Amino acid sequence: MAKKSIAEVDLTVQRTLVRVDFNVPLEDGQITDITRIQGALPTIQMLTDAGCPVTLCSHMGRPKGERDEALSLAPVATKLGEILGTNVQMAPDCVGDEVAQMRSALGAGEVLLLENTRFHAAEKANEAGFARALAGDAELYVDDAFGSMHRAHASTVGVTDVIGDCVAGLLVRKELDSLTKCRDAEGDGFIVILGGAKAEDKIKAITQLLPRVEKLLIGGAMAWAFFSVQGKNVGESLCKPDSVEAAAKIMDETDDALLERLMLPLDVHMKQVEPDTGETVFADADGIKDGWDALDIGPKTIEEYGRLIRDEAEVVFWNGPMGYFEKEPFNEGTLAIAQALADTNAYTVVGGGDSAAAVTQMGYDDEMSHVSTGGGASLEYVQGDALPGVEALDEA
Repeated sequence: MAKKSIAEVDLTVQRTLVRVDFNVPLEDGQITDITRIQGALPTIQMLTDAGCPVTLCSHMGRPKGERDEALSLAPVATKLGEILGTNVQMAPDCVGDEVAQMRSALGAGEVLLLENTRFHAAEKANEAGFARALAGDAELYVDDAFGSMHRAHASTVGVTDVIGDCVAGLLVRKELDSLTKCRDAEGDGFIVILGGAKAEDKIKAITQLLPRVEKLLIGGAMAWAFFSVQGKNVGESLCKPDSVEAAAKIMDETDDALLERLMLPLDVHMKQVEPDTGETVFADADGIKDGWDALDIGPKTIEEYGRLIRDEAEVVFWNGPMGYFEKEPFNEGTLAIAQALADTNAYTVVGGGDSAAAVTQMGYDDEMSHVSTGGGASLEYVQGDALPGVEALDEA
């Protein structure tokens, strides 16, 4: 890895600020999934074992720069303390005199969790004064929140202008090492699968990846936008104007030879919604009818996409579900893609977000070469973009 990691630093009793990703799901104030907390444990444990006073910072949700008690990190401090078997102090804020005093009073191996950084608009604005306050008395900065490294915020970039040593945590090191194989892949054997609802979110990815791939397989609701551009009826399927405009831009501005690498679904699984009879049928791509909602790829698509993944792939990167995977039977396309990745001998990476959630829910996460913790960050990194949070770290 081109950036310095925590494994290359003398940690002995260094006062440390760690950017973690504790943006965990909450229900009635209770954490429903501790995966992200578990992901940070190796780095936290390494620091506390070395006697470092450890201050942790993270965002949660989108409080829009104002305090929102429903998005407090206090439940995380409690849960982290239970997991570590020690007291994790909870700060009343992430900056301010009281927080500074709590940080300076931290002893060797003690842990303090700062309150949600996004309670301050200055976090997303990357304001220098806020970054200095957030950096506090830290001698070492460790970024272990890969899912936020594509954001140039105060806690991911601004603090690195203030703190002397800035390195990657163990989770970030693993992410970069694993994703670099996809970032460097090119030509025959490189298969990319993109799903999700919004074609406008994937314009850059599609245009940058098409010259590098053997095939780029499209699924999810954004496929209907491409259908619309081709003049196909999409019925009541999710197909917003912005997505159609994005799909048209890709089709108009991409060389015909490259467009041959772009694969759209051959068929769909759709449900009648007007009237709402609940009936579901499979139909060819040009067979979506008025009153019907396409919610997944169909069996012909599953077979062809699966064949490419199993028989031709050497490196596969997957970002985004193939359909409305949260609801049966429209999880079948996503499940089949996960099964194909589990069956192939290729190097397989699932790029965070909904696709990672789907793979985990379906029990296939251990079958993948790597399941990323960052949806947008993993896609931007693989498509070749520089991530501000990575660029800000010290060179190896």
